[in-house]
Amino acid sequence: MEQLKVKIAGEISLSTDPGAAMKKWREVFSISQSELAKHLKITPSTVSDYEGNRRKSPGIVVIKRFVDAIINIDLTRGGELVKRFNEAEAPQSFFDAVNFPKPMSGEDFAKIIKAKAVAGEEKLAATSLYGATVIDSIKVILELPYESFMKIYSTTTQRALVFTNVSTGRSPMVAIRVSPIKPAVVVLHGVKADKVDKLAVRIAESEGIPLLATSTPMEEILAALRNGNGKVEE
Repeated sequence: MEQLKVKIAGEISLSTDPGAAMKKWREVFSISQSELAKHLKITPSTVSDYEGNRRKSPGIVVIKRFVDAIINIDLTRGGELVKRFNEAEAPQSFFDAVNFPKPMSGEDFAKIIKAKAVAGEEKLAATSLYGATVIDSIKVILELPYESFMKIYSTTTQRALVFTNVSTGRSPMVAIRVSPIKPAVVVLHGVKADKVDKLAVRIAESEGIPLLATSTPMEEILAALRNGNGKVEE
């Protein structure tokens, strides 16, 4: 739990947009401004002012109170997100995580990685992403234990899963179909949009998950996400 607190506090304090970082973590934990304000014994407008950077950058005392509050609220709900974070360690040979300091729309994400939507394009603009996870589809399907597959989401499912080593996209979408936890967006890397398996498209449509395809080199994608304010976890 302390590791999670340090992670959140560090991201807020080091961010060039601390208000957006605070809002991101509040939304990751599905906490309303009113609920947070009640817990902190302040007004919702004060929370809004901090998130909108209408108050001076929060000091360490404010950040500590904020972090303690969202953690404690989650614990009163059963601590599901805290548990998921603590269990999120998985073999790094399977994936690389990219975290965004503030929400990025699915539409902007698709533009950054130069991807074409093959399903759910109409949902991209309204989809908020807090990060992306680049996954070796062959390794994750053949070697990663099922229970570890769910750990790739870290603390939130509002992520894009980018599958590499893809031929048609069927296998990754079948894996997602049987998983109880779903990503916000799926990207098939290295396959042309017109070559995506029809079953993969149907699964994406059935699950209501925007499905993208891109052949942009992975190095270029990661560089673009970095320049787009995404932080790649080493």
